[in-house]
Amino acid sequence: MHVNRARRARSRFAALSAAAVLGGTALAAGPANAAAPENPAAGATAAAPAAPAPAADCSAAYRIEQTLSGGTTWRMCWHYETAAGLVLDKISYQPKGEAAPIPVLTTAKLAQIHVPYDDGSVEYDDLTGAGFGQGLMPMNPGECPGGTIKKVKVPEAWNPEQANVNGLCVTTRARGHAYRMSEVQENGSVKIRQTQGKDLLVYAVNQVGWYEYITEWRFQDDGTIQANVGATGSLSAGDYDAGDGRGWPIGKGAKDYATSHSHNVFWRLNFGLDGSPKAKVEQYDSKISPPARGGSAPSNKTTRTDVTKELAADAKTMRWWRVVSTAGKNKDGHARSYEIVPGAQAKYSGRPFTKHDVFFTNYKKCEQFASDNIPNCGPGGGKSVDKWVNGQTLTHPIVWVNMGFHHVARDEDQQPMPVHWQGFSLAPRDVTAMNPLTPADLADQNGQPDQGS
Repeated sequence: MHVNRARRARSRFAALSAAAVLGGTALAAGPANAAAPENPAAGATAAAPAAPAPAADCSAAYRIEQTLSGGTTWRMCWHYETAAGLVLDKISYQPKGEAAPIPVLTTAKLAQIHVPYDDGSVEYDDLTGAGFGQGLMPMNPGECPGGTIKKVKVPEAWNPEQANVNGLCVTTRARGHAYRMSEVQENGSVKIRQTQGKDLLVYAVNQVGWYEYITEWRFQDDGTIQANVGATGSLSAGDYDAGDGRGWPIGKGAKDYATSHSHNVFWRLNFGLDGSPKAKVEQYDSKISPPARGGSAPSNKTTRTDVTKELAADAKTMRWWRVVSTAGKNKDGHARSYEIVPGAQAKYSGRPFTKHDVFFTNYKKCEQFASDNIPNCGPGGGKSVDKWVNGQTLTHPIVWVNMGFHHVARDEDQQPMPVHWQGFSLAPRDVTAMNPLTPADLADQNGQPDQGS
């Protein structure tokens, strides 16, 4: 017998969610200082000193600190919000050789899971309208191998028996090769240099209707951050009513057609590189031209565009963006930055807020959710991220990443449904002067090798 909540129960969740948000005051669980204002350095100059490690900013229960086998240390705080669920704060990265932590993100969290059905009958905003935060699921040790499961207080829990949930896993996991390099020695032998990478994982599971969403953050020993959402659970028993072009036959014959639908997942990233919110945004595009007369191959030129005003942007072949620090440089004198690397995309064009891959908006406290925004931004303020791109100069950029997945069900989706993932990465670009996992005897090989006189 299934214990999953039926699809029609979402409407009940939506009403309760609104009541919980509007009628209560405690929207976040955690230490008061862990959920500090997002614009802590609003009055700081570009020369502001690096922020201290989060160890001083939250109590032990809400602090995560992990040194990985390659010598890299990640530090952060966490808290839990009524609608958004897990929120990570004050994320810093300290590879070996760096004397102090390098602040990267002030906050990082989910900003919406928008679920429209192909037949046009319904669409859901799972975070703000369907009780995502209230659906935090308890974990058992087997799903947090080698790690620690932290207790989470669910703000304004609808079910008092689920007000405190063992629902946050913090663990580490091998990811395979971090690098591999072959060197021919003077005696003709080959020396293999390789190391196996390690990740810090932080994740929680939230149930909405028949779905269970795994909100996963991966912090790699090379400075990369990966944000993923995995959808699993069950196919809704109330959705076997589609036809060809709107669904897929599940089970024997062609009787039960599971309705196809999209999962449009949004993340909200508030950067604080080197302790300052005053970052810059740059877009890079490459253009391939035919071989010049007498040339042997096509040429490829990459150009930079400074994104100085709010922007709704689309990923294209050989296009990428980076968020650049205005407060710190690496040991080579290059400004630190993080590159946005989208994952596989199935963009849903049905709503203005889903038509673009990345949005860059200037910080405004009320702008928290990509659609069905709960805070009131005032008259004309709009309720979705597309309304907030209105030409304002970017001084404190907020990055919204939209990754879509079109779920056309298959026989293998039952029962239970395998996890399907969607997400993106933040890749360090010039955060350190060299590979943070460089062996000590290669540390002098930075830049053009010395050719001698």
